Amino acid sequence: MLEQHKTSEGRRLRAAPAALCLVLGTALAGCGDMGRFQTAAAPPAVAMPKPKPAVAQTPATEKEHERILASYGGAYDDPRLESLVTKTVDRLVAASDRPDQGYRVTILNSGAVNAFALPNGQLYVTRGLLALASDTSELSSVLSHEMAHVLSKHAAMREDQARQAAIVTRVVTDMSNDPDLTALALAKTKLTMASFSRNQEFEADGIGVGISAKAHFDPYGAARFLSAMERNAELKAGKASSLDPRAQDFTSSHPATPERVQNAQTIARQYVAPEGGERDRESYLAAIDNLVYGEDPSEGFVRGRRFLHPKLGFTFQAPDNFTLDNTAQAVIGVRDGGSQAMRFDVVRVPAEQSLGDYLNSGWMEGVEKASTEDITINGFPAASATAKGDQWQFKVYALRFGSDVYRFIFAARQKSTESERNARETVNSFRRLTLDEIQAARPLRIKVITVQPGDTVESLSHRMAGVDHPAERFRVLNGLDRTAQVKVRDRVKIVAD
Repeated sequence: MLEQHKTSEGRRLRAAPAALCLVLGTALAGCGDMGRFQTAAAPPAVAMPKPKPAVAQTPATEKEHERILASYGGAYDDPRLESLVTKTVDRLVAASDRPDQGYRVTILNSGAVNAFALPNGQLYVTRGLLALASDTSELSSVLSHEMAHVLSKHAAMREDQARQAAIVTRVVTDMSNDPDLTALALAKTKLTMASFSRNQEFEADGIGVGISAKAHFDPYGAARFLSAMERNAELKAGKASSLDPRAQDFTSSHPATPERVQNAQTIARQYVAPEGGERDRESYLAAIDNLVYGEDPSEGFVRGRRFLHPKLGFTFQAPDNFTLDNTAQAVIGVRDGGSQAMRFDVVRVPAEQSLGDYLNSGWMEGVEKASTEDITINGFPAASATAKGDQWQFKVYALRFGSDVYRFIFAARQKSTESERNARETVNSFRRLTLDEIQAARPLRIKVITVQPGDTVESLSHRMAGVDHPAERFRVLNGLDRTAQVKVRDRVKIVAD
């Protein structure tokens, strides 16, 4: 959560049921090393390798590329990993029916499990997806699936649909001054455009499995990875914000239904018997060893109920029974059961404007001006106010930290002693991070270790840091079903700081 958002003039936030769509998001609902060429006397004649097909770039695709980078935390720089992904794509391209189609792969610095393609052959895969996959054959199944969308023109058709939807959204925006309505329209557009049709998904599965098999990868990698995605989505259920593109994962646009898993297995059988084909597990694990896992601390991160932003130098803690989610726009918190929620974000407020005046400036309707109070929170100037909607009661705080102003917006279906205490304690927990805390705020990483005698799923999962449901998370990360056990000398992934 780094972005600072200017409140547009004339656009007000309504303290009404629909406002939660905007106030609280949807929380309530490279190349490999080329080597060195040395000149030798009378070298033998060798055939020069054919140049790779180029990816056609247009101003529109460049603009979309920049938008994707901005939405997903930029590109993830890891030459070893880039080399693995590039070699995998090259091998798939050579085995496809269209070796003349160019592709360019970007690894995105996002913990979400996602992959997608632009019509020109620009492929994207997140480091979150790379962390979930267990071998190169599973990665190849994702890449070949996205290549299939390009080859079948699915990506182009979806782009046309998105263009039409953008026109509709623009009309809605022009006709309405209600930011709730436009935000909801934009959210629905994003989700609708994220989806391929059922037939398109099955077609891409068929083509993708075929390409992987012809490239001599294990074609059953697709079924294994679809199952891993489904189990990962179950662990994540209820935590993601669908308004935040970083939180949308591969299952949003590529549903990992049992029917798709079965279909992928059926297609794979046409090419090779189970356990046939190359998995390339050892090379894959070597490439993802030390991969950043989950959130990047430079963007701020959640640890349990605490949010820390070492780059900006502050922290706060959510109340008991709240789940925090760090999105691109804000930190969203939801109480178990959904009766209370909170939003934390940053806004620009002129230095000469008092925080009390800001709270009463009209950016949110329903603010009770008589409730506005100037206060101090841990030495920082702040102000608070209450606001009422039809179904929700709001407590709002603005706090000045350095040159920035941060907002806490708490919503409760019914005002109560507990909701008041939750808001007050959360705001009072906002403080400056110490130098030691900033230096200790390291990212979580994937570590590949060797199973030793006496190790079990339970003992290894106890070594996992900073994750929920560690035993199940360990199983999902390592492609183990609910009863499988580790074997001595197996190489496995754990999450460590």
